[in-house]
Amino acid sequence: MTAIQKADFIDSVEAALQYISYYHPKDFIDSLHAAYQREQNPAAKDAMAQMLINSRMCAEGKRPICQDTGIVTAFVKIGMEVQWDTDLTIQEMVDEGVRRAYQSEDNPLRASIVKNPIGPRVNTKDNTPAVVHVEMVPGNTVDVTVAAKGGGSENKSKFVMLNPNDSIVDWVLKTVPTMGAGWCPPGMLGLGIGGTAEKAMVMAKESLMDPIDMHELLEKGAETPVEKLRVELFEKVNELGIGAQGLGGLTTVLDIKINDCPTHAASLPVAMIPNCAATRHAHFVLDGSGPSFVEPPSLDDWPVVTQEASESVKKVNLDGITQAEIESWNPGDTLLLSGKILTGRDAAHKKIKDLIESGEGLPEGVDFENRFIYYVGPVDPVRDEVVGPAGPTTSTRMDKYSDMMLNSKDTGGMGLMGMIGKAERGDVALAAIKRNKSVYLMAVGGAAYLVSKAIKQSKVVAFEELGMEAIYEFEVKDMPVTVAVDSMGESVHKTGPALWKVKIQEAK
Repeated sequence: MTAIQKADFIDSVEAALQYISYYHPKDFIDSLHAAYQREQNPAAKDAMAQMLINSRMCAEGKRPICQDTGIVTAFVKIGMEVQWDTDLTIQEMVDEGVRRAYQSEDNPLRASIVKNPIGPRVNTKDNTPAVVHVEMVPGNTVDVTVAAKGGGSENKSKFVMLNPNDSIVDWVLKTVPTMGAGWCPPGMLGLGIGGTAEKAMVMAKESLMDPIDMHELLEKGAETPVEKLRVELFEKVNELGIGAQGLGGLTTVLDIKINDCPTHAASLPVAMIPNCAATRHAHFVLDGSGPSFVEPPSLDDWPVVTQEASESVKKVNLDGITQAEIESWNPGDTLLLSGKILTGRDAAHKKIKDLIESGEGLPEGVDFENRFIYYVGPVDPVRDEVVGPAGPTTSTRMDKYSDMMLNSKDTGGMGLMGMIGKAERGDVALAAIKRNKSVYLMAVGGAAYLVSKAIKQSKVVAFEELGMEAIYEFEVKDMPVTVAVDSMGESVHKTGPALWKVKIQEAK
């Protein structure tokens, strides 16, 4: 019998979670770099360049790839011949590893988990509990895979109960465009097919732990039904033209993963879960000889990519910006922002709404009029950092607050001039932007450490009790963004994919 020590298990989980916070898997980097080299849409190519630059910076600085350091999932496969030397359950040991990893002094990770999902949604402060799947298997080792999944991609998970003879391909092609860009493409799509509803979802999530090998599959040629479905979906999803960050382009997915199992004769359960540009997972095996640590990669694995500064890039001083300047911007324009911006996301927006409706008003010193808001929940800083990784969160979650934030003060609104986030905006937000002649700017999801380097000063100005969801004031210098929605309400997330879908079809 193999004896597994409590400390070895906890230490290994902690180390693996720190590892995946700043090291991308090599297969992801290779695949993303190949997609970057193929890309023909300049906006999508620039987005991928930022992802690659950010990835190398994080590997060198050992800081998180994305500010959303995720909800932890662990797949623990326990050999039947294993004995445990512990007074804790598997769940408790995983949670202790999570707690230590996320509260590291050298590389603190963002605590994003809230208890009581139906309210009150209070942050647990240490990112526990994790989601743990335990399976008993033959053997005398413990096989563990840990992953950290951001909310932007997890929120785009889909499930359907198809009829046995329905087309899985048709459902995927109908569904992927509805997911928008909040999952930060290009990434992977994991499918679980068969079993029952809950089995399909777990299979889809676990499929994302496999390495990216679509290139090898295409070279070898698909042989099995699963391989043939993977290739068909890979080609057809990319033909949708959604592209990096939803800006339109040649690459939307880097791979399609599929796990399947037997199901009821009357059923065809299909789950689909995307993995974002912050692909984070690691695998280790405990054999009783001590903790198991994932071998650090070589920095030579990262390509050297530089961001090419176009002559058309516009430098913007947010502290002296005019309405006329905003109205001169066009969808797809690249801007470098300097000046002061406020931050705020879900919890802050809800609190603002509650304060306004109660008649209490905003805290002293908080004024959004003629300002820009950045949808972000940053990681805590370390050493000489002004702020930790601070990439954008998915903007569509704030759509329902658009009227409140953009309408002028004399009509009961906050008087914002513009918003900064990631992914597309819905029809409600587009209408509010057009009516108020404001603007929505997009920062690249998956480039959080790179974005943080543009932030020169940071201070909390309201709602400190909300932690990472507090309202900060950032002073930024040359923060790169793209005009995603102009003052006329035209969205690059609508026009870009539509244009590139046609271009891809014409090139076939």
